[in-house]
Amino acid sequence: MIDLLEAPGHVAIDDRIDAALQRVIHRAAASGPTAAALTEAAARAASGGKRFRPALVAAAFRAWDGDEGQRDAMTEVAAAFELLHAAFVVHDDVLDHDTVRRGVLNVAGEFTARGTDGGLDDAAAAELGEAAAILAGDLLLHEAERTIALADLDAVTRAALLDVFDEAVLVSAFGELADIEHTLSAQVPHPDRLMQAAHDKTAVYSFAAPLAAGALLAGATAAEVDTVRGCGRTLGLAFQLVDDLIGAFGTTAQAGREAGVDLREAKRTPLIALARQTPDWDRIEGALAIAHTGPIAVRAAQRALDGAGARARLVAVIGHTLGESRSAADTLPPAARALVYRVAEHIESRIP
Repeated sequence: MIDLLEAPGHVAIDDRIDAALQRVIHRAAASGPTAAALTEAAARAASGGKRFRPALVAAAFRAWDGDEGQRDAMTEVAAAFELLHAAFVVHDDVLDHDTVRRGVLNVAGEFTARGTDGGLDDAAAAELGEAAAILAGDLLLHEAERTIALADLDAVTRAALLDVFDEAVLVSAFGELADIEHTLSAQVPHPDRLMQAAHDKTAVYSFAAPLAAGALLAGATAAEVDTVRGCGRTLGLAFQLVDDLIGAFGTTAQAGREAGVDLREAKRTPLIALARQTPDWDRIEGALAIAHTGPIAVRAAQRALDGAGARARLVAVIGHTLGESRSAADTLPPAARALVYRVAEHIESRIP
């Protein structure tokens, strides 16, 4: 994410992530080829990527001028947040019944293919794939928490960090379940409920928790940790809302999937809830109902949403949310305030 990834220390974090993944692979070596395949697939799922969550941990640590003696511990904690993200991604693909991520077979896809190659029928192979993905995500989740538990920290700091981590896991789980419930509901939920789900599934584990963790490790005051955690919550909500706009209006390159993928898949997002409140909802609903049929129908749905003002309303909500982040950050030390402002600017730059 922006210049955060170019900051000193990111190579050490990458090395620590790789070491954790190799540890899991090594542990499986004596348990046979299936165990080896599972851990190797989990490691592939956690490899690469933008790794902006650990970058936020490191950036917050620097913003509060963290002590050099704590740098190794910060590296461990930063790595843990990337492992947590990888676990959530693997589980999220199961929830969405996806077998491919960014054009490559994911864990579920790899084991579905393994099952097919082994003679299983399609249903059994798919069941194997999803089971493997759930277990791979579990392994990554355990490794993330283990990494924090074994970091060189005093007992008080470790307990505080585990509380931050605990909140990230709990809130994200609740948000994912709410998102699925909203998708399956017969009616489009109220925008407030969709906003809450958008916040819960991303904001805490991706922004609030990494920023709070870095500040904690650097010795920020309790009030400052609470403030930057609040900034992270609003930054994370804005980030997810921009993702919703990208899913509806972004290019293939931005979305990492087909353009208009959220419209094709009839996802219940805050954008759709806002559209439902417009006088043009009947026309929009008709356009959305056929968006799955191809690019021409997707463009028609995009024009209907745009013409009704739903897109502009969501952009305004994003702007207001980022404004809340910036206002709250004004009470932080200068370097921490500048960090929040930089992240907010990056989120704005992603708006399609």
